[in-house]
Amino acid sequence: MMQTKTVEGETRMYLYDLMNTAKEHGFKGEDHWELSLTTEAEKDRIQRTYHPTIAQKVYPELLLQVFNLTKTRLNQSLNKEEESMDSRSVITNELTHIVAFNPKRART
Repeated sequence: MMQTKTVEGETRMYLYDLMNTAKEHGFKGEDHWELSLTTEAEKDRIQRTYHPTIAQKVYPELLLQVFNLTKTRLNQSLNKEEESMDSRSVITNELTHIVAFNPKRART
């Protein structure tokens, strides 16, 4: 039960940040967030490439659940790679962050 509340809390905080940032940066109806599970290095690369980005470090044991719940709440479906992920692959691939970015908004 405690883990569920933690997953829910992490997801709500992240979604709150996404919605506020979208509002601040004037996202239109066709703009959307692209979500990725990343390593520290991948997070840094995305942040150098796109603006705005929202990155959140999540405990490895909660990362996949928070990611899946966030995608669900944003009405986004999982791709085949995301569907095949499990806790073991998160740890093996050293995934530590959920990063959201808009692929139409590259840094100039």
